[in-house]
Amino acid sequence: MASHGDDDFGRRTVLLDEWVEKRREIARLEAEASALLAERMRVLDDDIRQAPFHRDAIHRSMVAEYSAAGRMSKGSVEYAFTDARLLDSEHPAVRESFRRGTISAPHVREIVRAGAIVRDAVRSGQADAEALTLYDTAAVVVAEQETPARTRAHVRQIAAALAGEALLERHTRASAERCVTVRPVDDGLALLMVVIPEHLAVAIHDRLTHLARQVITASDDREPVLDPDLLDDGPDPVYPHDLLPGDPRLDDPFVMGVRLSDGDSSEMRDETGAIFSESDTFTTDPLAEFIDPLAHPDRSPDVEHVPGDNRTMDQVRADLLTDLLLASDPSAAHGTGLDNISARIQVTVNATTLTGADNRVAELDGHGPLHPDVARALAGRSTGWSRLFLDPTGMVIETDGYTPTEGMRRHLRARDQHCRFPGCRAPVHRCQVDHNLDYAKGGRTAIDNLANFCLGHHVLKHPDIDERHRWTARARSDGSVEWTSPTARSYIDPPPRRVMFV
Repeated sequence: MASHGDDDFGRRTVLLDEWVEKRREIARLEAEASALLAERMRVLDDDIRQAPFHRDAIHRSMVAEYSAAGRMSKGSVEYAFTDARLLDSEHPAVRESFRRGTISAPHVREIVRAGAIVRDAVRSGQADAEALTLYDTAAVVVAEQETPARTRAHVRQIAAALAGEALLERHTRASAERCVTVRPVDDGLALLMVVIPEHLAVAIHDRLTHLARQVITASDDREPVLDPDLLDDGPDPVYPHDLLPGDPRLDDPFVMGVRLSDGDSSEMRDETGAIFSESDTFTTDPLAEFIDPLAHPDRSPDVEHVPGDNRTMDQVRADLLTDLLLASDPSAAHGTGLDNISARIQVTVNATTLTGADNRVAELDGHGPLHPDVARALAGRSTGWSRLFLDPTGMVIETDGYTPTEGMRRHLRARDQHCRFPGCRAPVHRCQVDHNLDYAKGGRTAIDNLANFCLGHHVLKHPDIDERHRWTARARSDGSVEWTSPTARSYIDPPPRRVMFV
């Protein structure tokens, strides 16, 4: 006879299976909808051939009708048509995976848009025709294992490698498009839009996040603390009546009521120096009811009470950005943007590129391609980069100046890049190095038993959690981490493979 626990386990498993299958069904329906848009584009081409002088009007009419019928914005419909056409004509492997429901519409969107540089390189003759086929195949392999957000970073890396010089030219041209614009929005707010190189934007966001965390942490203790050292509590104590008129200590709330240091805790002095006991009652202002600000800081009218900081992380980041921009002036002392980056970013670059022997595209880890000149400039300004070596399979196996402690951490930061829970993109500097097999259960403190987990996923495997809801993690020989859920499902997070400087 099945136990109640078995029934719960079976129900959770069935619900998960049904949800996964429903998601696949949704993806298959999305693929069918995309195919219908692609077919409509072919009809559009026929219409334009019959009336080429009305090309724009015919296209606008089609978009307007689909926008109205689908209750979608004009921009969303135009993007959907463009993605559908490119998916139908340029990415057959992605299209087939989409039709099977093994990847979702957001995956397709990231693949198609990141592939633009490869398509442009093929059309301009800067890349061979098979480069697009290679991109298509590799993108499907990634997307079938990763979330759309992680897929975006990976396929941008793949596209950069295949596009080669075409990408460098695009980055060089795009750098000239730097700008700052303001667009009003409702309720007295405005949208400040800054277009700058991606590595600088990522660094700015990281620094704002770091500062915001410090502000939020400090705001937990906003209550003023009265300093008992304002008056002498030594063998010859000083009291308010001993101070001369105009002494600044007389303005401090602490001197409004201080206990004598002679051991008689029942006696106090008021601001005139007169002695009274706690049982005395005053009926004249301003001391109708004497309040000792040390004993009752929450009741004292002389203590300023600062309200707690209830801002969200996004609100604190926005306020800090405003303060930093409005309170700081550009000067030679501030140096260039690269000199002033104190935020944490991680860059991947070939050693031959770093020395100038070639111009291979570098990567801003977790985001996408980075111009090699920028990577070299960052390397020249940083004192904290470590060279790492790989085995023939691309796995990191050694670091310069390796030590049993910090060396291992450098190795893990380079290997993991982000939280090693499948799909999580929390950067490695906000994660915790943890044993896959708990140390208390005999797990070794070794590279092959350590991984970076964010706090949210770290606690999933904590022994305090009921085993019905607890996850386990196990390192595999290829460097991947296998997570096992409470329903006994396995989820694999593969390691990034690359030459790396951190």
